[in-house]
Amino acid sequence: MPSTPVLSRRQLLGLGISGGSSLLLGGCALNDLSSSVGDATQPLNERLEALLQGRGPVPLFRPDQVEPAALLINSFNGVPRLDPSSYRLRVDGLVSRPQSLGLAALAALPQHTLVMRHVCVEGWSAIVAWSGVRLADVLSLAGISPLGGYVEISSADQYFSSWDRASALHPQTLLATGMNGAPLPAANGAPVRIATPIKLGYKLSKWVTGLRVASSLGERRGTWEDQGYEWFAGL
Repeated sequence: MPSTPVLSRRQLLGLGISGGSSLLLGGCALNDLSSSVGDATQPLNERLEALLQGRGPVPLFRPDQVEPAALLINSFNGVPRLDPSSYRLRVDGLVSRPQSLGLAALAALPQHTLVMRHVCVEGWSAIVAWSGVRLADVLSLAGISPLGGYVEISSADQYFSSWDRASALHPQTLLATGMNGAPLPAANGAPVRIATPIKLGYKLSKWVTGLRVASSLGERRGTWEDQGYEWFAGL
């Protein structure tokens, strides 16, 4: 069981590119210069990260390694209260079968529990057992088009993010409805949130209400991404 899967991937990226500190963009210490450098080099950085992630599933953890107290709660705009009985997940865009899925429909899909490390750009991490349906299964249900290269993710608190297709279809990317063996708490994103071991925490949207498949990235890339945070944010 690897103790530092994040560092190994990021160190490898750093070895592959000179001046790596400005290329491995996180959310900290961004200024006009580093932001400009990041804009110029981001496509190469993203291709390298995508290549590393393309190696398949990453190692996970055992249930007895879960760290409930280590998972801190960040909120962009408070905690929206969603009624589970009327909740719907909208899936549209470049799909052949647009969906409006309630929690029962999500529960009817194959369920998975994955124990993974949640890594925050602020410098802390926690091992969490997330349960739910694979995002890939939901996109497959909707008939994602081969032309759909990106997935835009909308949340009830107006948080927004966008992902590349490969990361969205990664077998360890979940739409989580449970956490550490219990229903997902409201503060952690109930009723539905993103969970994956391949991206930093700010890509893991909570209170997810919409998935839109697009052929290209729009002008709006994400709540934090549009303020200078790295768009790909891979681990």
